[in-house]
Amino acid sequence: MKLLIVGSVAFDAIETPFGKTDKIVGGAATYIAITSSLLNVPCGVVSVIGDDFGNENIDIFRKRNINIEGLEIVEGGKSFFWSGKYHNDLNTRDTLVTEVNVLENFDPKVPDSMQDADILLLGNLHPLVQLSVLEKMHQRPKLVILDTMNFWMDTAMEDLKKMIAKTDVISINDEEARQLSGEYSLVKAAKMIHEMGPKFVIIKKGEHGAILFHDGKVFAVPALPLEEVFDPTGAGDTFAGGFAAYIAKKGDFEFETMKAAVIVGSALASYTVEKFGTERLVELSEEDIVHRIGEFRNLTAFEVMVD
Repeated sequence: MKLLIVGSVAFDAIETPFGKTDKIVGGAATYIAITSSLLNVPCGVVSVIGDDFGNENIDIFRKRNINIEGLEIVEGGKSFFWSGKYHNDLNTRDTLVTEVNVLENFDPKVPDSMQDADILLLGNLHPLVQLSVLEKMHQRPKLVILDTMNFWMDTAMEDLKKMIAKTDVISINDEEARQLSGEYSLVKAAKMIHEMGPKFVIIKKGEHGAILFHDGKVFAVPALPLEEVFDPTGAGDTFAGGFAAYIAKKGDFEFETMKAAVIVGSALASYTVEKFGTERLVELSEEDIVHRIGEFRNLTAFEVMVD
């Protein structure tokens, strides 16, 4: 199956207790696309950058055979830039700088080569931008996956609800699920969100894993205990990319496939946090991925005998 990715391609500057970077390549679509390429899934990116991004950074996509016909380059424009500083627990961070730049007037264009995409993954953007992509598709993709955040719940809730109503899978964290649903219990929150439209609800809990809800069924996966977490930036996008790419490889949307996709997404995200930005992702081999999935299998496999 073919995967269409919509989201930011950007620059980040990151500071954690373990070090700091100058401007490095980031953005939701970047993490998702690299992750998809690791699983050899044909994918394309719809995004916008300024001409400051440079050919050497665009080559990150080209050399992985990622379709960038939908990547608009604005002459004289500056790419989206975010700078943040993580606290010692790495669960909280302060945004130091946000420069929206060319993303402010982003009008997504879906190239003909990606109009037949089977899966559409909408990264975190304004819900009206996400809706516009769906409306520009000649036919509705077989599966629409949505990522969003509490900022849009605060500033564009009605637009967000329209987008959620057209979504098959929504991926949000526990705080966002509670805000969106008005329920503290995540089980009740997932039920409320189901009623808004999505058939599948994924609630991410950071260092405590993720939970998949579907039609009264629940599947939970823990996060892999790691000795060191270096940089959490992009972990959620990597999770989404691994999740979507695995489904694309399998070619079906059954609950069992979704369960396995949550494991694959979690395994790949656990690599992302080991280095700054995309540095760990781009060096992964197929053997690395298989090994990490095996670690998750060992983490969650058990037998119980009750006499």
